[in-house]
Amino acid sequence: MTPFEIGLASFGAMVVMIYAGFWVPFALMLSSYVGVWAIKGSPLLAGKLLALAASETISSYFFGVVPLFVLMGYVVSVTGMGRDAFDVANHLFRRLRGGLGIGTVGANAIFAAITGISIASAAVFTRIAVPEMIRHGYAKRFAVGVVAGSSVLGMLIPPSLLLILYGLLTEQSVGDLFIAGIVPGILLALAFGSGIWLTALFWPARLGTGVMTDQAESALTPAEVVAKGLPIVALIGLVLGGIYGGFFTPIEAGAVGCLGAIVLGLARRSLSWRDFWQVLQDTGLVTAAICFLIIAAQMYSRMLALSGVPAGFGAYVASAEIGYWGVILAYVVLVILMGAILDSSSIMLILVPLMLPVLVPMGVDLIWFGIVTVIAVEVGLLTPPFGISVFVIKSALDDPSISLGDIFLGAAPFALLMVLVLALVLAFPVLATGLI
Repeated sequence: MTPFEIGLASFGAMVVMIYAGFWVPFALMLSSYVGVWAIKGSPLLAGKLLALAASETISSYFFGVVPLFVLMGYVVSVTGMGRDAFDVANHLFRRLRGGLGIGTVGANAIFAAITGISIASAAVFTRIAVPEMIRHGYAKRFAVGVVAGSSVLGMLIPPSLLLILYGLLTEQSVGDLFIAGIVPGILLALAFGSGIWLTALFWPARLGTGVMTDQAESALTPAEVVAKGLPIVALIGLVLGGIYGGFFTPIEAGAVGCLGAIVLGLARRSLSWRDFWQVLQDTGLVTAAICFLIIAAQMYSRMLALSGVPAGFGAYVASAEIGYWGVILAYVVLVILMGAILDSSSIMLILVPLMLPVLVPMGVDLIWFGIVTVIAVEVGLLTPPFGISVFVIKSALDDPSISLGDIFLGAAPFALLMVLVLALVLAFPVLATGLI
């Protein structure tokens, strides 16, 4: 077999292993090792080459941003800032039709700006927002759907772990990616809120009887709004203001944000030693999982480079003459389809290294392409049969009457709105690059 054929066979074997239920990093590592072994003819050389790839990846200074933002997100979660964000957002939107649903979107947007983890948002607001909406007469399907839909904001609004991962894979500035995610993230939140308001105005029965009621009884006093909102605003301003103001790098911002979240938790007396120990354990587990994913992705990239598959794929695309937009649109469709069966990180780890050698000669703006990739990947968080956000919500629910099907159906309108925002970012790249 030629190296190109070996590379294709390794790729196919990796996909089969993932479908068979293998852990994604294991499938990537095994297919990479066997592929390099077959290309070079030496298992020892294959092991050394892949060990070198792992060492170079994990020793990167920029990788330090991952555990720091994960730690900050978990500290924010256990200190009750998610509930405070929900209370403030609900107060601000209580007079609007569907105000409780719009408030949930707003709370998720706020929470996303200090965590960057969509799964954390889904778990937190399933316990906070869903019971509250059901209590006020909203349909169960809508209640879980709005939480599922708005939870994906955590992967786009900076700081975002997916943007960090993309930056590591493509060697792009994480700070630039964060800035590029601001306008699309706000646009997506506005699309969700507008969609809820229009549905409540013209088809209120879809949201339930609660959409017609006034939420005035949940209003906070001005002092309570300040008390609940000020810590959140302070932390967002500290992290994002420091990055955009040039006071510190994204890695340093993660450390400053961790310290700020811990200080706020202690000042609010909402962070105990037991909670902090659990946060450290959870952070270690998530960071270790991400480490394995990134190491496996680098091994996979090395194997692909040795096989010549990316170069051959690029030559095929060039000869096919489908053009710039043909390549971009085919990639977006492939990402959305893969989202139905794989998690977001795995999609990026598999496709980005494959596409990068094709995109660079075409002059594609990799910052804009990163935003396009993240939005397309996010759609997969809401689509069956995988839909990781949907499964997180189901596991966090204390209501057996709400099925997985209900959550998927409730999330479907939000997935369609995400596709609409994706189309806008594709048509108008300045939405992503205008602030850079």
